[in-house]
Amino acid sequence: PSLMLGYFFAGIIMFYIMRALGEVAVAHPVSGSFSAYASIYIGPLSGYITGWTYWFMWIVTCMAEITAVGVYVQFWLPEVPQWTPALLALVCMVATNLIAVKAFGELEFWFALIKVITILAMIIAGTAMIVFGIGNGGVAIGISNLWTHGGFFPNGLEGLGLSLVMVLFAYLGIELIGVTAGEAKNPEKTLPAAIDKVFWRILIFYVGALFVIMSLYPWDQIGSIGSPFVLTFEKLGVRAAAGIINFVVMTAALSSCNSGVFSTGRMLYNLSLQKKAPAAFGKLSKTKVPMNGILFSAIFLLIGVVLNYIVPAKVFVYVTSVATFGAIWIWVIILLVQMSFRSRLSPAEREQIKYKLPHYPFANYISMAFLLAVVGIMFMDADTRVALYIAPIWFGGVIASYYAFGYNKQIAE
Repeated sequence: PSLMLGYFFAGIIMFYIMRALGEVAVAHPVSGSFSAYASIYIGPLSGYITGWTYWFMWIVTCMAEITAVGVYVQFWLPEVPQWTPALLALVCMVATNLIAVKAFGELEFWFALIKVITILAMIIAGTAMIVFGIGNGGVAIGISNLWTHGGFFPNGLEGLGLSLVMVLFAYLGIELIGVTAGEAKNPEKTLPAAIDKVFWRILIFYVGALFVIMSLYPWDQIGSIGSPFVLTFEKLGVRAAAGIINFVVMTAALSSCNSGVFSTGRMLYNLSLQKKAPAAFGKLSKTKVPMNGILFSAIFLLIGVVLNYIVPAKVFVYVTSVATFGAIWIWVIILLVQMSFRSRLSPAEREQIKYKLPHYPFANYISMAFLLAVVGIMFMDADTRVALYIAPIWFGGVIASYYAFGYNKQIAE
């Protein structure tokens, strides 16, 4: 049950990070923002590392999501190899992103709508069970399950701490709004409007859903009795609940993959404009999408399909851990960029900032300390530790390529 606190406190940190990003993005809306901001406010090498790390993070994340699609399809078609639907999902998402940015947005709207309706329905139905006993013979379930199975902290603070790696993975992609800033209409209004809703969405869709789930079912039985979403709807007489929820979580995975393909193409486009990636990535198709960057990313995503064929059981844990580490790097860079941006302004200019990060600079220090603590926690688990072995290899390779290809001698336009 203490997992709720993990999502709540991590949600506060995410809100600060988003406000830091919003402060800079409203002032300088550009496509693929993190890399450009890091180059301007920290240094060209930082921009290069950040751009390619964000690209790598989404490549790895998409591998996790197409892996999930493969698993979910086996619910209906157990005889189908896991790699087959993974490949089909990749082809569909790439094709959608090649059409036009409007196609990406339309598909993402429907994916999001399916998730939102399902979670809200579960929260409302679950609350009715907790308070009125609907679906439970009229006997109110109450919330005693939150503390009667070993207490609210059954695994102590260590258990809460170890959960934070996967908690942060759940928030991965929250910074995507920064990538879209350059293509948004009227970013001075749309960016703050979206960011200001982040904290309330976290409370409802993460903390709220967990509160209902762990009130209804003993936390130590959830792994063995099945999906709490399925159980809740079945109690209300929805016989096809398992199939419906499987469809919903599959669309959630497709949504994340869709966002990843969108992000990787834009980041390569921005890196090319900075002369930190091949010029071919800086060209747009007739429909104004970075086609070359999207196709290049898709080639690497095929590795995820291959991993599903070779080691289907371990793929998800490994790639989510690596993706979480990449996200932590991006989030720290966002906080550092905002601090550099603010420090370069005169007192008069600071007063004119249209969208300020609250509690600056304490919010920055608290957020960075939290993120670094999670990196330390990753050392404690053998599976998540894999990311910390890969990280120095990745960063070492990126830095070496920066000098090997002569990017250190170029000046971004």
